[in-house]
Amino acid sequence: MNRRHFLTTGASALAATQAVRAATEAAPATPAPPFPPNRIGVSTYSFWGFDREELRAVPNCLRRAAEWGFDGVEILEKQLTDTSDDALNRIKREAFLLGLDLMGFSTHQGFVSPNKEERAKNLAITTTSIERAARMGIPTMRVNTGRWGTSKDFDALMANKGIEPPLEGYTEEDGFPWVIEAYSTLAKTAERHGVLLGLENHWGLGISAKGVIRIIEAVNSPWLRATLDTGNFLVDHAPQVKALAPYAVLVQAKTYDGGGRWYTLDIDYPSVAKTVREAGFRGYVSLEFEGKENPLTAIPKGLALLRKAFA
Repeated sequence: MNRRHFLTTGASALAATQAVRAATEAAPATPAPPFPPNRIGVSTYSFWGFDREELRAVPNCLRRAAEWGFDGVEILEKQLTDTSDDALNRIKREAFLLGLDLMGFSTHQGFVSPNKEERAKNLAITTTSIERAARMGIPTMRVNTGRWGTSKDFDALMANKGIEPPLEGYTEEDGFPWVIEAYSTLAKTAERHGVLLGLENHWGLGISAKGVIRIIEAVNSPWLRATLDTGNFLVDHAPQVKALAPYAVLVQAKTYDGGGRWYTLDIDYPSVAKTVREAGFRGYVSLEFEGKENPLTAIPKGLALLRKAFA
């Protein structure tokens, strides 16, 4: 290459680069892409509700959910009548063939007890639940703090808006170290299995956003976040949703067609959607129908409501 050719080609390349840069700087800024709609799932609890045995079978819940156009399904662990590996694998296969995500696993446990053996028992129960979630490829699992158990029954607890006194001789403050210790251990188990734990605002020490956040921050693990249940804040609803939203990995959306079984909340879902989106939530919204209407008519109405609110 001679000197004249080198200078000519170098000048041409420089001119081309400058032209591209000028065009880029002059072009209007590309608008940010719109916030995508949240995907909408449904909890199998919406069908069964603990007592509608004709709607209990999880494979049937999956088929209904696919027929109605849900994106995913959250499985209530207590609803499973067979938890063998073969049964869990069949559920996973069925969901995949139907085009559904198995996006949540809703479990029960309790660590609000001074009895170390009782807490150890619940630790083992929750470990097994994590293993089941991993078997089905479910990415997040709802967990609870548990409660004192001083209410006569669940109806009495609901009549008292989820509040119950501690065991005699103890205070609320005594319970937090027990729960924090348990989830410090379980977060490590969850990490090994790739299952993100979502601590729900679900009575007990988790009755308030403040209590849930206190536990999450004390455990300080990326594998323990929050499942935000819109129907479990019975006081100061909007401020508590806003407080918990930055920690949420799943939002459970209650609906009450036909009137609530224990209470009815008038939830402004467009407002909830705006709040959680402003907090950066991009995940699944799981419908939890808790009304007296027939689920087979109420659940599709709930889907339409949430599609519109979270669009």
